[in-house]
Amino acid sequence: MKLITAIIRAYQLDQVREGLIAAGISRITVSRVSGHGAQLTEEVYRGKKIIPGLIPKMRVEIAVNEEFVDTAVNAIIDAARSENEIKGEIGDGKIFITNLEECIRIRTGERGGSAI
Repeated sequence: MKLITAIIRAYQLDQVREGLIAAGISRITVSRVSGHGAQLTEEVYRGKKIIPGLIPKMRVEIAVNEEFVDTAVNAIIDAARSENEIKGEIGDGKIFITNLEECIRIRTGERGGSAI
């Protein structure tokens, strides 16, 4: 079992969700987050250029069994990548894949891959 965490632009959430549903993955968790990486934007405030500290993003978390990892990752990349040729743009986001030791469905007490 794996936990896939994707940090994406807020306006791309619907595209990512629809891409995941089309790939057969319908159970996701979404949170609003803020942060910054290589993406820095300048804004003008009262005639002075400023660089905001944190940029709003969306965090999408998906618990999947091993056979769905590549499917989920490819769906996220296809939906979240900017339309700028093949490489996309700075700020398109990141995907993290971590091992998931255990999953327990509270309602039934099921454990492991069947609980996902």
